Amino acid sequence: MLQFCSIAVLQCMKLKMKIEKFEDIQAWQEARKMTNEVYKATHEIAFQRDRGLREQIQNASVSVMANIAEGFDRQSKKEFSKFLNYASGSASEVQSHLYVALDQEYISEDDFQKTYSQARKTKNLINGFIAYLKGKKK
Repeated sequence: MLQFCSIAVLQCMKLKMKIEKFEDIQAWQEARKMTNEVYKATHEIAFQRDRGLREQIQNASVSVMANIAEGFDRQSKKEFSKFLNYASGSASEVQSHLYVALDQEYISEDDFQKTYSQARKTKNLINGFIAYLKGKKK
């Protein structure tokens, strides 16, 4: 999947499609979808009883979006890559928290799979973008 994501970023650059604002970044768009899935899942009654986990997973999902946005506004590829790495780590945190939610029966297997897959897709796009910024063709 990472190879595909890098190719998508490279094709975008070859076509001279300019990313003018963070909302244009596909990884941010997918992070937004992931965050919506997390919030939908955490509004279920079973999840409402575990305030700590609910806040942790919500904060981690929001952190993915925020780090992509903040990194975009930095003045260098190196700084942007650093924030993309934070975003990738936060996506992994979401995935880990999803296992706890599944094990505690706060979410169904279907909701787990859907949200976990969205987090993986987001993370793959982020990591593809990092590789692009570092000049690696994967």
